[in-house]
Amino acid sequence: MPVTQKNVQRGAADRPTYSLVLPIFNEEAVLPILSKRITELLDNLDGPCEAIFVDDGSSDTSVIYLRELVRQDKRFKLIELSRNFGHQIAITAGMDAAAGDAVIVMDADLQDPPEVVFDLIAKWKEGFEIVYAKRIRREGETWFKKASANLFCRLLDRMTSVDIPRDVGDFRLVGRKALTTFQRMPERDRFVRGMFGWMGFQQTEVPFERPARAAGETKYPFWKMIRLAVHGIVSFSEKPLRAALWVGLGISLLAAFFGIYALFAWLLKADVVEGWTSTMVVVSFLFGINIFMTGIIGLYVGGIHAEVKRRPLYVVDRLNGFEREDVATGERRSGEADRRLA
Repeated sequence: MPVTQKNVQRGAADRPTYSLVLPIFNEEAVLPILSKRITELLDNLDGPCEAIFVDDGSSDTSVIYLRELVRQDKRFKLIELSRNFGHQIAITAGMDAAAGDAVIVMDADLQDPPEVVFDLIAKWKEGFEIVYAKRIRREGETWFKKASANLFCRLLDRMTSVDIPRDVGDFRLVGRKALTTFQRMPERDRFVRGMFGWMGFQQTEVPFERPARAAGETKYPFWKMIRLAVHGIVSFSEKPLRAALWVGLGISLLAAFFGIYALFAWLLKADVVEGWTSTMVVVSFLFGINIFMTGIIGLYVGGIHAEVKRRPLYVVDRLNGFEREDVATGERRSGEADRRLA
């Protein structure tokens, strides 16, 4: 079962209005600044609130700091996962635990400024179910990082069948209706921003300037961005499979024409240079295309394999600051979110 509230029958008055979800992975350098900024944010919100930190298997002193933070302020809560499950899974664990009517997901490196939360809330009060923060400027990043991020967004836009806004990460506000829908989605290979794009509902954006990282190092290097892009494409598009089909058909036609040419050259006794070089080039080319298409199909088959095993999304090692009857395993069951909110 996902993380559940101790008393599922408690009234709306006992539930916080706002829940902040912050995934943490080796952020000891930024936590003192982060905790101060989040405390100021909670102090100025216009309703009951909580901040849920999800430690995704940190190997530094992040957990020690967060445990003390939870002990000092009851509004802070901490979920300690049993190992590193990844950023998207950590977000999911935090949202499973969130009790607020509006859930705000943000990164812990302060590149998602806490002050922008007020603008997200204002749009939510206007009736929007999902409000995402759109980056209009990115400070402290190299030209390669910006170029690769732009390429990532363009690739997703062209390849996926879901409308995923450009220059948008996981910094967003999600209303309770959208959160309930999110909790019904059982897939293991998660691409959270695509999942919210797929839902529909009334969505809007809040522009903001993304500052440089306050401290520490990025947890999304280039290779992780590539992996996230591949997951997003495979999860929300069949275009790679269709491309593999057409590429395979095209190569087959070229091979057929080459075979016809070779047959006529033999029948007409044409002066054809014989040798193994051209044969090896053609065979190698066809072999490479075959491996490429097999790899694409393998991505989809691998995704199916991960789904049918039905393993939990995450495993919780320890809960801090929660009042819970059971510990989460990350297992998702259809309709369970509705029963929790009944």
